[in-house]
Amino acid sequence: MTRKPKRDFVDQKGLKDADVNALQRLSPPREMPFSVTKLGHVVLMVKDVQRAANFYTQVLGFRISDVYPESMMPGKMVFLRFNHDHHGVALVGGSEREVDNCELHHVAFQVETLDEVFHARDHLEKHNVPIEFAGRRRSGCQVAVEFRDPDGHVLEIYWDIDQVGPEEEARPADQWRPAVSLEDAIDNAPPGQDVTLADTSLRR
Repeated sequence: MTRKPKRDFVDQKGLKDADVNALQRLSPPREMPFSVTKLGHVVLMVKDVQRAANFYTQVLGFRISDVYPESMMPGKMVFLRFNHDHHGVALVGGSEREVDNCELHHVAFQVETLDEVFHARDHLEKHNVPIEFAGRRRSGCQVAVEFRDPDGHVLEIYWDIDQVGPEEEARPADQWRPAVSLEDAIDNAPPGQDVTLADTSLRR
């Protein structure tokens, strides 16, 4: 049985372990012939492509760019966009296995304002989508809600992930402010994160 992590716990001692420090010191070679600038898109296997496409369009507000028929992709394939890229997510139907998130932990989608995370929480609940986490992540310090699509893929909607330049150090762990509710995330913000809601009535 998989143990659920405690989301508001920062293990300061464990963060100093030799194996953790060894991972922290990994860096790319000085001379790389290319530079990846963003995660382009994610393609998910789903059981029922119609059901999945309904969720991504009606609940998450994505738009469909193209659809492949069965003759071009067994199970059909739907390309969905949420910005100007042709697709950020694609769905391939016909999956016969249960999703256990052993290969893919979760997919996260950014919104531009903190208010939108609060609106997302309300919107998901209105559509009877159970929320598995709401609050602030530890490393990265983004404020987020986490939930699952109809096939069990874990999804996250987040705001304000820490920005770190190529030669900069990430925020130290003693500045992380993990929170297990959106209200706690506002009440206990890390240094430099402006958690002012434009619409304060969104608080519970």
